[in-house]
Amino acid sequence: MGEERSTIKVVEKAGQWGFFFLLAYVGAAIYFISRSGGAFWDVILGLLQAAVWPVYLTFHVLEALGV
Repeated sequence: MGEERSTIKVVEKAGQWGFFFLLAYVGAAIYFISRSGGAFWDVILGLLQAAVWPVYLTFHVLEALGV
């Protein structure tokens, strides 16, 4: 009995953007950690700031544009 197998091809087109965002996060983490006092919680706060800095940037740009 001949069973036919169908194959599904998945194409991921966001790979390059993922690498760009990883580099942006690493760069922001280095920046924020280098500006911290060096204590444990300052480093944790720096990592969190590195994750959310695009939100603040977008907010301030839109605020400056008057949107």
